[in-house]
Amino acid sequence: MAGDWSSSSSTAAVPSSSGMARRLARHHQAVLGFLLGFFVSVVLYTTVSGPNSIEKRSAWDPKLWSSPPNNSTQAAVHDIENGQKDVLTKTMGKERQTANDASGKLKEELIRQELDQDGTPLKPICDLSDPRYDICEISGDARAIGANCTVLYVPPADERGPDGAEWTIRDQSRKDLGYIDKVNVKTLSAAQSLVAPGCTSRHAVPAVVFAMNGLTSNPWHDFSDVLIPLFITTRAYDGEVQFLVTDFRPWFVDKYRLILTNLSRYDIIDFNKDTGVRCYPHIVVGLRSHSDLGIDPTRTPYNYTMLDFRMYIRDVFSLPPEGQGIPFKEANKKKKNGGTSTEEQKPRLMLINRAGIRKFVNLPEISAAVQAAGFEVLVVEPLRDMRLEEFSREVDSCDVLMGAHGAALTSFFFLRTNAVMLQVVPWGLEREAMSYFGVHAKDMMLQDMEYSITVEESTLYEKYGKDHLAVRDPEALRKQGWQLLRKYLWDEQDIRLNVTRFSPTLHQLLRTLGE
Repeated sequence: MAGDWSSSSSTAAVPSSSGMARRLARHHQAVLGFLLGFFVSVVLYTTVSGPNSIEKRSAWDPKLWSSPPNNSTQAAVHDIENGQKDVLTKTMGKERQTANDASGKLKEELIRQELDQDGTPLKPICDLSDPRYDICEISGDARAIGANCTVLYVPPADERGPDGAEWTIRDQSRKDLGYIDKVNVKTLSAAQSLVAPGCTSRHAVPAVVFAMNGLTSNPWHDFSDVLIPLFITTRAYDGEVQFLVTDFRPWFVDKYRLILTNLSRYDIIDFNKDTGVRCYPHIVVGLRSHSDLGIDPTRTPYNYTMLDFRMYIRDVFSLPPEGQGIPFKEANKKKKNGGTSTEEQKPRLMLINRAGIRKFVNLPEISAAVQAAGFEVLVVEPLRDMRLEEFSREVDSCDVLMGAHGAALTSFFFLRTNAVMLQVVPWGLEREAMSYFGVHAKDMMLQDMEYSITVEESTLYEKYGKDHLAVRDPEALRKQGWQLLRKYLWDEQDIRLNVTRFSPTLHQLLRTLGE
């Protein structure tokens, strides 16, 4: 019995072990085949994506501003990667050919998603990812049609597909302003390309499409929302670019003509009224913006800074070049070097008189105190239609620009290096005073001084009494939302400066100028 049992067991075990070995071999081959295919796919993906990173491009390569890979491409790659787990499960116990077929499909899908027919990495024309602005950029056959505010891209014949992508964006630096009209940007399909509207004019330079409306007519917003973003977007073209303007504002062009005509040597086109089809080798739709009234040098083609922008503005307005000291020091230096007058020139202070909100209600008293402290005073009320050519020279002639927190302080672009911006900060607005003006003054090599008023120096105290929330606790008011903050601290507040309390600030200002 024992021998029979052993003999029969041994005979049955031989074919069982052989079958198991064959199955294990096929299993190992399938897994190895899949892993090999997956490794090749990863290498291919890395090869395709790596060389096109922004860091490896030249400073003004048009592709520098391209948006990140299309979300659909990223989603496809993500789906493929997630699918690998399913593929691995399904290949267990299958033949090597099954695994090879799966890896082949993986490679084909990855290549199809990441490359076009020409082997060039696909990139979307428009980038909507920035929280401040949207921007579209087209290189090649770009056609601008003002009649319906549309910009078309006609791909080369061998790159045309059955479908064309389309975007609508607000072409200003504040994409959250709902009343700015949108511009249509479209990549034409193969069929649409055959019937694309013909060019009525051809241009050798790029074009930039942008809106002049928004919060403009306030100098701070003129610079923060249009002029600085326009500088960031177009300065590297060195004037070889044409502006196609939506919501054209004649007053804006008149006021800032020197800046606009320096950034572009070509006629400014009222795009909404343009009846032709303008063809360009490159079109940008929208304006890049980094922050309120600010520039991030790491995001500009040639690392432009706010100091570069101030120097640029001074050059545009033909103000004295960098290297000359603040005016009263320059004047006294000349007198010591052979001048006839022995009397030293006093530092000159421009006192901004706001006619509307946040105005000085005791302006004559303030002006007298400033003169008594040893300054020559120039009282100015900036108006929207004033000639900036003359006004810029007046600001340049001053050593100090003084005013309550507000748009008129944007005139600090015309000051000389080491001149002082003296900002009188209304009750509860210390945070805004620093972020909207203070940090930028320092970035531009100006000296920033701030005088924060007490609650008793605010007319809110007279209007509402000490127990009102805006008077008692501005930070608690801030937590209730922008509308209430604006109503009380911005729109209803004027300043009655306590000149006795203000006097030490004036003496500190004199010491700062003398250093």
